[in-house]
Amino acid sequence: MIQLRMLLANIVQIYMIVIIIRAVLSWFRVNPAGEFFKIYLFIIQLTEPVMRPIRELQNKLIPGSPLDFSPILVIILLNLLRNILLGL
Repeated sequence: MIQLRMLLANIVQIYMIVIIIRAVLSWFRVNPAGEFFKIYLFIIQLTEPVMRPIRELQNKLIPGSPLDFSPILVIILLNLLRNILLGL
């Protein structure tokens, strides 16, 4: 059981890193004709199911906000989940 919790905590940690990578990549223009574009789309498809609900909640609470705080909020929530899995 402990090994399963550790595995899940590690998966959550990797997912947080992918979200950070997505946030950093959003600062740059990605060429749709380039090789890297497929990886970029994969990262978006991997993270969007978690990011979208948080972004929609943010838009309800702070309508018209020019900043997207969803990556930060998702990382905080995932870190909380990871701590629960690790028993911290």
